[in-house]
Amino acid sequence: MKGIKAIAATVSFLNSPLAIRVITIRSFELTHNQVSHFSPYTLQPLLSPFPFHDLRLHQKRCFSSKPNSVVELVLTNVWSQGLEHELEKCYPSLTHETVVYILKQLEKDPQKASCFFNWVIRKKWFKASSSVCNLIVSILGNKATIDEFWISLRMMKKKGFCIDRVIYVSILDSFSRENMYKDSLRLQRFFKMMLQEKARGIVFNKVVGVILGSEWGDEVMNELAELEIRLSDSFVTRVLKELQNCPLKAYKFFHWVGSQSVYEHNTVTYNAVARVLARPGSIKEFWSILEEMKSVRYQLDIDTYTTITMQLVKNQMIENAVELYELMMDGSYKPSTHDCCVLLNAISTSDFPNSDLAFRVAKKYESVGHTLTKEIYDGIHRSLTSAGKFDEAEKIVKTMSNAGFEPDSVTYSQVVFGLCKMKRLEEAHKVLEDMECCGCIPDSNTWSILIQGYCAANEVDKALHCLLKMIEKGCNADAGAISVLVDSWLSQEKIDDAYKFLAEMVRNCDASPRQPTYEKVIENLLGIGKLEEALVLLCLMWKHKYTPFTKPIVQFISKSGTVEDAEKFLKAWRKGNPVSHSAYLHVFESFIREGKLSEAKDLLSKCPSRIRRRRQVVEFFDSVENRNAASVPAT
Repeated sequence: MKGIKAIAATVSFLNSPLAIRVITIRSFELTHNQVSHFSPYTLQPLLSPFPFHDLRLHQKRCFSSKPNSVVELVLTNVWSQGLEHELEKCYPSLTHETVVYILKQLEKDPQKASCFFNWVIRKKWFKASSSVCNLIVSILGNKATIDEFWISLRMMKKKGFCIDRVIYVSILDSFSRENMYKDSLRLQRFFKMMLQEKARGIVFNKVVGVILGSEWGDEVMNELAELEIRLSDSFVTRVLKELQNCPLKAYKFFHWVGSQSVYEHNTVTYNAVARVLARPGSIKEFWSILEEMKSVRYQLDIDTYTTITMQLVKNQMIENAVELYELMMDGSYKPSTHDCCVLLNAISTSDFPNSDLAFRVAKKYESVGHTLTKEIYDGIHRSLTSAGKFDEAEKIVKTMSNAGFEPDSVTYSQVVFGLCKMKRLEEAHKVLEDMECCGCIPDSNTWSILIQGYCAANEVDKALHCLLKMIEKGCNADAGAISVLVDSWLSQEKIDDAYKFLAEMVRNCDASPRQPTYEKVIENLLGIGKLEEALVLLCLMWKHKYTPFTKPIVQFISKSGTVEDAEKFLKAWRKGNPVSHSAYLHVFESFIREGKLSEAKDLLSKCPSRIRRRRQVVEFFDSVENRNAASVPAT
């Protein structure tokens, strides 16, 4: 590395061989709390905010411009009548955006978030919305506040709001992780009922049908005018959300609604349409809406900002995400340090990492009075190494060190990743060797990055050597490294090698491969008729308490296997779930679907008596016999 050798001769700030060789950097000035001349590598506050879309949105009420003061008051006091009186005294009313911001800040204290929400919802000056109700149920959807969750969800339904599908899925996942099975089933029934009630909205369905049925124009507007629409925030936001796959029609509908004399848009509907428009085909309209919001003194709420940023990142619209971040940092509801780190990570992992965008994010973060954290330095460094800008990355490490943050395994891992991405694998491997020399021991993540780099270059033997060396040095076999090695062998149709490696890792190295890794190997083994090996992996899956991957095995047995194969499968099943009878029913049903009634009966005769006497099993075979009897023509 040319830059590294030049720097190694002049800088010794880290006093270690690896730091001098890999990430030692030419020094540069970083003077905090002063405004200095801008350069790409000096992270100083700007002389003026970034000019594009500099929307310093004003609040309708002066107290809303200081949302953090409300948050501090709530966080630093036990909830009580006294606190409620203090809130009423200091903040006689709060904007919708402020309420959303406070709830977001209280996410880690669901009980207090519930108290605050219940206090707000009783106020005449506050009008509940679908977005704020969805936010509170997402916060309360856990074991500790489950009673408050159901109270809030019923209140939400009473007000005519429906839980967002993304939030619904997230809460279901949370219930599953916390083994809240009864609440999970109850929520599924509740959600189904909400959807059914929503589907009965005749006027709503007509409005959506008219808009989706034709190109927007006078004819559509005339049809809408003829419908008896009772416009409300809830109705408008529901229609906008239904039109999210046709954002330009949503944009037209939004302005048509605003032209009606009986209705006036507010912060709720503006935020709703902004969420719909933040997409590749309507980004121009998105920025137009933000300009319009500025003119009527509304702002994006922080929850909408988070959602939109995720959409922009998903669609690789990183520059727009950065512009939006700069906009929000100039407003009252500033994104958190975590939001800044998430955006920096998105920049570094995008298809085309742009380090200039990372510097813009860091400068904006610093310009409002924040001091750069280790995580933010890491984010800038990662964007540079991902783009192959190693000399610039070295400069950032020097700055980070001067700020009191010494390079660690994260720093070195990012260098390794960047070198692997550039196919400079031997240099990447040397980084790990030098790390040990200076006392920074590579962890499993650093090794895994190198292993994945070798696999990407189709050097599987070197990748395997690295994995074995990693295990020798006391690191646990990383699930990601195992997965990428398995994928390499499968891509070369070396299925036996993948199987032997995976089984060896679990049996002798105490590894914990990911569930999809097991599943891919099992499917490939069945593809070449190796049932016994697939059953070995099935038994190993039980060790990690993974959901049994039985469907392809049962299908294989019923189509190509024998009764003896079925017995082997059920024996493997019993090792992990000795009291369950569901696998037996799956096998019986699969045999019947393949027209193998005699095999199903033969298997039944060899089953334990508790299975033969099971009511569901008896009823299943009775129903099969009845169907067969009914199908025999009378003589």
